[in-house]
Amino acid sequence: MKVCLFGGTFDPPHLGHLIIAQTIFEAENFDQIVFIPAYQPPHKKGLKISPVDQRLEMLNFAIKENPNFIMSDLEIQRKGLSYSIETIMEYKKQNNIKSKDLFYLMGSDSLKQFKKWKEPKMIINESRVIVAIRPGFRPSDIPNWILAKIQFASIPRIEISSTTIRDRWAEDKTIRYMVTESVWQYINKNKLYI
Repeated sequence: MKVCLFGGTFDPPHLGHLIIAQTIFEAENFDQIVFIPAYQPPHKKGLKISPVDQRLEMLNFAIKENPNFIMSDLEIQRKGLSYSIETIMEYKKQNNIKSKDLFYLMGSDSLKQFKKWKEPKMIINESRVIVAIRPGFRPSDIPNWILAKIQFASIPRIEISSTTIRDRWAEDKTIRYMVTESVWQYINKNKLYI
């Protein structure tokens, strides 16, 4: 089984996440894309994020119609700071997956900070890191020991971010075509981001 882990805060999950996941799924012939919402992202420590249960519900709504997408609440169950290496090791153990069959998806914006992550060398040895290139990315900013072990994926350029969505909603602007209809309804019904 060839699996790709896709971690994130997903606050909210948006069409950019889904398009990236579907594009990677097709390009790499994965069996599954596993969305893993963070309990507490280390890089967002102290920042306000929506409660876990609301992020889980939105993510479930966003991916429910795609049989190639599943969600794992591994980081939610573990609680505390959500470190990628711990997630990778735990997922491999629980699902009996070898390093060669486990991919870890990140955006090129995250790659810039990757050398500061917990156990970055272990991450690239225990999984195959695949990077979705985002606008403005320059590989020259990345150390060679990282570049030698990762692969880049060409994906459509999607200018949507969760931050933009939250800001637009707070300003009473529409987000209807940035998220799925069910996520839009959930945000509206639960009065999130206002």
